[in-house]
Amino acid sequence: MVKAKPNRSSAHPPPPGMHLLAMEVRAPWEFGALLPSWPLLQRAAPGDGHAVIVFPGLSASDASTLPLRRYIGSLGYPVKGWEQGFNWGPGPGVLQAAQQQIKRLCDQSGGKVSLVGWSLGGVYARELAKQMAGSVRCVITLGTPFSASPRSTHAWRVYEWVSGRDAHQESASHDLAGAPPVPTTSVYSRSDGIVAWRGSVQAPCARNPHTENIEVFASHIGLGLNPSAWWVVANRLSQVDGQWRRFERTSGWQRLLFPDPQR
Repeated sequence: MVKAKPNRSSAHPPPPGMHLLAMEVRAPWEFGALLPSWPLLQRAAPGDGHAVIVFPGLSASDASTLPLRRYIGSLGYPVKGWEQGFNWGPGPGVLQAAQQQIKRLCDQSGGKVSLVGWSLGGVYARELAKQMAGSVRCVITLGTPFSASPRSTHAWRVYEWVSGRDAHQESASHDLAGAPPVPTTSVYSRSDGIVAWRGSVQAPCARNPHTENIEVFASHIGLGLNPSAWWVVANRLSQVDGQWRRFERTSGWQRLLFPDPQR
């Protein structure tokens, strides 16, 4: 079989350079930054009690999202992990179990559920929101590759190895770039060493104007442990259902932490 040459167009950018991949070692420092950031993080708007599910990334489990879930819970949201062990890809029964979990939480709470997904977990969140729009309040993804070729990441070989699935064929059979019909926020980093950042940017969508992209300074491995990303998650979850507004860099410190999206 002749291997196709990598497509280096804006739609299918190459994976991050090796210098960015090497910078992924800074993830522990991002986690360490949570302690001095905690007083500010606790100033986020309190939750309204609606349920939240957090999906882990490739080959990760609910243990990886425990710090983020504890923060979300501290704001007043009933929050759950995906409760399916390690994420080895969307194998048989995986998405069906997630659908059942969403339905169960909706029945228990009497309201919609927000979905937060880290990397591959964000793909699940987006696709589940397309299938169950009436049960999903909003979607927030962290470093999720949905708008470019699987080969725009350094993880596609790992995905194929652990899942036993063809990443290219699977991507081609789904409209991953299409936005869910609910408010959707993509948090990304231009210094992501695993996923080409352009692959995490949602194009303007006429069918759903309630989509946005928010850039933070973070590694891919550290996105789910990054104080800036946590602030975005808290801010987006706090919006009143049906009254969505775009994230705004209103204060001086926000202008420092969140780059100008128009730059």
